[in-house]
Parts: sequence; structure tokens; C-alpha cells
Amino acid sequence: MDPLYLTSITCICCESTYKTSRVRPSFKKPSGRDTDFCSHYKTEFNPDFYVVRVCPRCGFSATESGKTAMTTAQKHLYQETLGSRWTYRDYGGTRTKEQALECYKLALICSGIIDEKERVIAGILHHIAWLYRYENLKEQELRFLRHALDAYVAVFETESGSLNNAKLMYLIGELNRRIGEPNAAVKWFSRVVNDKRIEDASMIRACRDQWQLLREQQQFGDHYEDEPTAMNA
Repeated sequence: MDPLYLTSITCICCESTYKTSRVRPSFKKPSGRDTDFCSHYKTEFNPDFYVVRVCPRCGFSATESGKTAMTTAQKHLYQETLGSRWTYRDYGGTRTKEQALECYKLALICSGIIDEKERVIAGILHHIAWLYRYENLKEQELRFLRHALDAYVAVFETESGSLNNAKLMYLIGELNRRIGEPNAAVKWFSRVVNDKRIEDASMIRACRDQWQLLREQQQFGDHYEDEPTAMNA
């Protein structure tokens, strides 16, 4: 069985219909997962490579979590900013890591044009950091982790009432840990552990584990490692 299958998408910008690839559920079994939820796969068919949908005709790119419609003004702005320079490109088949990165960066540009929700932008930035992690490009990974962290904090400040606060706070703490901000990381981990209203046992446990890891790192002067873990959260 082919790990990929095609699904039809209608572009919210130019309204054309195109095909984009997805990974079949039976192939979405990671061999490991990092403590910021980055999954690793033994096969070349990483589901994260196919999250972004790119319209071959106009180039508008987004994830399935993005907006479902654009205003006329947004369509005009997109055309002026990127669409007028776009040449036909089809990302509908198998994607390499390089092509996946191109797709995410296109989605990042488009999300700015249409004033996408901060949580969607945060996810795009975080995925870009993961793609650089796969290539062991530490400087670029940390750069985008910082951008993702800023976006997640903005999400917490504006949207936290409708989201899993424990998971979001854990993630903010973990990204702080990964970029070398231990004091900020402890602040967020402790908020989850000490808030009696939080009942998410897996996130409480994860925060305790990373808090303990920070203590050990500070004791021995170690920096974080990209350790894949069997996180179930």
C-alpha cells in the first residue's frame, strides 16, 4: 500500500481545486517523540511534511487549522505580496525535507497576509524548528523555537480560555528550557504543578520531569539535549 493518498482541496484565495498528499493513518507511527512533541519516523514519509497545503495555481498556502475564507482585501493583498510573482508549482506528490520547509515558509508568509490566528502561526513556526532539527541545524532551530515561543505566549494571553492550558503552559516552559532560559522554564512548569485547578495528570507529570531535568542540568552545567522520549501527552 502506498503510504500517501491524495485529497482534494479548494483554494480559499483563487477558488481552484487541487490535490494534496497526506500520509495514511497506518503509517503515522513515530519511532520516538521529543519533549516538545516533535515526532521522529524511521520512514521517509513524515506526516509533518504534508501538513501545509499549497495551491499550485496561485501559491496560497495554509494548514487545515487555518482560516476557511479570505476577504476581497486579503486576496488583493496576497496577489500584490506574493501571488503576482508565483509560477505554477505542484507540491502534491512526495515531499522532501527541503520541499516541506518551502511549504511551511510559504504558509508563514500567507498567515501574515491574512492575519491568521496566533495559535496557527505558532504551530507553523514550531514545525519549521522541527524541520531544522531533523537536519541538525541548531542555530536555525533555536531561532524558530524562539519565534514559536513568542507566538505561544501570545496564544496564552489571548486564547487560553478555549485551549488546554496545561499543555500550552508546559510547551511554553519546555521551549524556554530548550532555548536556554531555565528561570522562565521553571516559572511555567511550576504554574502547572502548583495550580490545583489543573487535572491533566500527563502534563503535570511532564512538567515535574522537565523541572527535575532542569535541576540536574543546572547542577552539572549541561545544556539540553534533543532526546527523543516516549511522551504520550
